Amino acid sequence: MKRVLIISYYWPPSGGVGVLRCLKFVKYLHNFGWEPVVYSPFNANYLLRDNTNFKDIPEDLELLKGPIVEPFSAYKFLSGRKKDDPTDPVHVRNKKHFIDNFAIWVRGNFFIPDARCLWIRPSVRYLKKYLKEHPVDAIFTDGPPHTNTLIGMKLSSELGIPWLADFQDPWTQADYYQRYKIMYWANKRHHRLEQKAFQTAGKITIASPSWAKNLEQIGARNVGVIYYGYDEDDFKKRVPVPDPDFTIVHTGQLGFDRNPDVLFHVLKELKNELAGFAAHLKLVFAGNIDFSVKKEIVENGLGENFCDQGFVTRDRALQLNMNARLLLLPLNKSGNADGRIPGKLFENLRTGRPILCLGPSDSDVARIIETCRAGISFSYNDRDRIKKFLTTQYEQFLAGEHYSQPCNIAHFSNEEQTRVLSQYLNQLVDSHA
Repeated sequence: MKRVLIISYYWPPSGGVGVLRCLKFVKYLHNFGWEPVVYSPFNANYLLRDNTNFKDIPEDLELLKGPIVEPFSAYKFLSGRKKDDPTDPVHVRNKKHFIDNFAIWVRGNFFIPDARCLWIRPSVRYLKKYLKEHPVDAIFTDGPPHTNTLIGMKLSSELGIPWLADFQDPWTQADYYQRYKIMYWANKRHHRLEQKAFQTAGKITIASPSWAKNLEQIGARNVGVIYYGYDEDDFKKRVPVPDPDFTIVHTGQLGFDRNPDVLFHVLKELKNELAGFAAHLKLVFAGNIDFSVKKEIVENGLGENFCDQGFVTRDRALQLNMNARLLLLPLNKSGNADGRIPGKLFENLRTGRPILCLGPSDSDVARIIETCRAGISFSYNDRDRIKKFLTTQYEQFLAGEHYSQPCNIAHFSNEEQTRVLSQYLNQLVDSHA
């Protein structure tokens, strides 16, 4: 088998969606002629932890670990947060806080490319020694954090090993990049490093077609698409237990830039207009939720219908989705939301539950949902159509109608997406020979 070194900050016991991309690649790469070797930190300060992810790690995996120094403990001390508080103020806030704004500015301007940057130099030093004694055919990095990207770039440049740079989110084009309040000189350095990565990587992949085009427009070459996907093994023995209520479920992070305020206004109206709706409605949210979202829920009289699950394991999140009547999928309210494909989309598709997506009508997500006949995508402010859709769904709920199953989703499985990765790796190695 050919060998590939996979550099990933996120690795079990990390929780959340970020860990799943590399974890599922590693699970299936053996099927396509590649032996993965994983390098990750052994003392990372993960915001979320989930021990259920360990089950996907192959027993014979070679796992390398390196120490990392992170600034999060100092930040939490200054902000008065508890050590195990999972809140990330760039995306989800407990409240507006001066220390948060200051920490975000420091992070964007002095920790380049990100808060894990102190891991770059020791990792390159350790991996150079390892690779000289244990050669690999290719290097794969997954960013963000783009600390991973820079480690792969330096190793490829110094050792001549072909490198595939994968992006879950873009770098300077990320919708949250501007929130870091980056000054001119720091912005220039971010862009310079990004361009150097584009020039060094033999292949670049990213999680959506629209974002692939965006990368090409700023100089990236040989860009391909690898979706997040879903793992069929996670669903083989999972039996849906339909909730007796009209349950709308959202799992994962729900930040201030995805606040579905108009949806909450519509639900308030339906509670007043439809007999029995108030008694049947249940909003089940699992994950970190911004305080502005919770405030909107209460102000629209939905507090009694709201069930805040907090952070749950991935197994629990999948079961909540399987049991739901309707799945909520809000996209970021940002200029490049057309390419934002949340990792949870593909697992939502696999559950067979109808999806209510909020975001641009011409987004990659909207096209996938339409092609798979898995739900409907609305703009955030499309009050009338959202109301009509919810009314129809509620009527079907009262009539006891079954869910309609989506179609054409098999190519989104993690195994098939790993097949795509293996093909890119083969092409990368062949072109380097």
